[in-house]
Amino acid sequence: MVTTNLIQTIAVNIPKEINLKISHEQFLELALVNRDLQLERTATGELIVMAPTGSSTGNRNSSITGQLWSWNYQTKLGKTFDSSSGFHLPNGSSRSPDAAWVKLEK
Repeated sequence: MVTTNLIQTIAVNIPKEINLKISHEQFLELALVNRDLQLERTATGELIVMAPTGSSTGNRNSSITGQLWSWNYQTKLGKTFDSSSGFHLPNGSSRSPDAAWVKLEK
């Protein structure tokens, strides 16, 4: 017999006037149990739920990521990341850029 922990998912509509503020640790916990959502957190702790992009934006982002990867493949100066990667920044925010590059030293 296999036992699994099932988490019921619900859609939540949050009016723009309401700011949800959470700590970095709470953000990590929330992101781990909601892997299908694109979440970001501002430096002040405001939670941002990102909607999926449209096909035009997705196509442009794919091109940017591809060009960045190709350049890095030739130079071997760092590592590249796509929009599914999240970064905890020095100002305390947690963001997921469309494309990112990080020096090997980091």
